[in-house]
Amino acid sequence: MENIKKLLCETLNIDFIQAILSNPRTKEGIIKVKVRPVMMKDRLFLQLESFSKTQAFHENLEPDAAVERIVDYMKEFKQMQMATKDTDYTILISKKGKVTIQKRAVKISRNVKIQAHNRSKKYILQEGMKVPFLQDLGVMTQDGKIVRTRFDKFRQINRFLEFIEDILPQLDKDREITILDFGCGKSYLTFAMYYYLHELKQYDIRIIGLDLKSEVIAHCNALSKEYGYEKLTFLEGDIADYEGVNEVDMVVTLHACDTATDYALAKAVGWNAKVILSVPCCQHELNSQIENEVLAPIMKYGLLKERFAALVTDGLRAEYLESMGYDTQVLEFIDMEHTPKNILLRAVKSKEKHIKKEKQCKEQIQACEEFLHASPTLGRLLN
Repeated sequence: MENIKKLLCETLNIDFIQAILSNPRTKEGIIKVKVRPVMMKDRLFLQLESFSKTQAFHENLEPDAAVERIVDYMKEFKQMQMATKDTDYTILISKKGKVTIQKRAVKISRNVKIQAHNRSKKYILQEGMKVPFLQDLGVMTQDGKIVRTRFDKFRQINRFLEFIEDILPQLDKDREITILDFGCGKSYLTFAMYYYLHELKQYDIRIIGLDLKSEVIAHCNALSKEYGYEKLTFLEGDIADYEGVNEVDMVVTLHACDTATDYALAKAVGWNAKVILSVPCCQHELNSQIENEVLAPIMKYGLLKERFAALVTDGLRAEYLESMGYDTQVLEFIDMEHTPKNILLRAVKSKEKHIKKEKQCKEQIQACEEFLHASPTLGRLLN
């Protein structure tokens, strides 16, 4: 690896453009790494964006630290493509560890544009775009400016719409799409979803919001009528008992408390929903169930047990969805400094049947539950 390290020391400077590490030796863990230069307080840093199958991680390192980090990464990869102002490089590593470095001079020197790290983010709903529901919900002023004390809510709404944008290919545009939002509450995200899909993307869409609070439902229906959202309706009711539709294209459940999330997920699977978006909340069930002598040194601390139980709950939920034919991701909804409830489960119904994979998921779930003496509601509902 010394020749790779030497090359990086020579190239990770102001003339560096980008590098991509690919072709991992295993399909587990990090499967790709992108490297690009950024300026932070007038100093050059290298931003490393590493990808697993379900997540992306970022770190900003000074050039010397970036060299060491990339060299470590290259122990797990077979290839790296790198570009500088004047040269393109291909670095290949054989199964036996032999390193081959190929370089090709660029005929016309390229301009290097290093972006500032704190550049403003482009949101789907931009400040200055007058959005009626955001104004009435107190997130935006009448002239389209974001209320500073509600910026976290504005950011959360846009983050949610990014998840919607990703699954657009799964939604038919030549027929009416039905979406159910369980536990919609004040419905910031429900209105955002309707506005984005119907007003901006021109989908024929029907959204039904369900919640137990009658005054909230009445208020949301009044707003929907005021905006002329004819196919956005809100109903008072319980997730477990709802039987108002036979087929659903997408189910959304945001911060449905404890096992209400499990009932919503089970309903979605029963309807064969193409897409499921779920942000769990207030997870107590497994906290009272988990028992394991091996983990006793950790489980004796209430706070740690509570957090562990929440992670196990969401992990098993994701695996249960996999076992029912969904390609499932566990994603970060919003940053940890804004709320600890930052996990989003995104499940998309697979177009092909993967019997072996589903069987393996069920076996892994059973082993995990036996190890922890846990019996989650979702498992009982699906079985």
